[in-house]
Amino acid sequence: MTQENIFHHTTIIGVRRDGRVAMASDGQVTFGETILKHSARKIRKLHNGKVLVGFAGATADAFTLFERFEAKLEEHAGNLSRAVVELAKDWRTDRVLRRLEALLGIMDREHSFIVSGSGDVIEPDDGIIAIGSGGTYALIAARLLLKYTSLSSEEIVREAIQQAAAVCVYTNNEIYIETIKS
Repeated sequence: MTQENIFHHTTIIGVRRDGRVAMASDGQVTFGETILKHSARKIRKLHNGKVLVGFAGATADAFTLFERFEAKLEEHAGNLSRAVVELAKDWRTDRVLRRLEALLGIMDREHSFIVSGSGDVIEPDDGIIAIGSGGTYALIAARLLLKYTSLSSEEIVREAIQQAAAVCVYTNNEIYIETIKS
């Protein structure tokens, strides 16, 4: 799988507003030009429902990363920033993990991160996470909705995925949303 093909599997968007965090994904799974599944769940709640994690990329790799990240959260007593950095270190240096092809979007009530296998740990200035082939489209929609509407975080992520699905062939309208309430 080439670097160009890694992220053509989904759209994940996460938004924080008024004490609520929402993360949404579409449900489409593709292999090359073929849609294999319409209803895949690509977001997980971890650490007793206090952390949301979404993935873009190879599914088996993402499940491995979910497990590894959950262990890091436990190891660091729920300190999200520390767990994210430690996961990125392991992902970059571990012989097996560094072959994993995925991106993670991770959020709790205070922090938002995008994490990659090349060691990138990005905390977006506006707190919005967006990954996957439709991530840019969803990000633009979410920023505009945050600025010009009073929609809830759940409504924003739902509409952002719908807008991404309208222009990204790797994104569908089967939307899954997870939330963290204050």
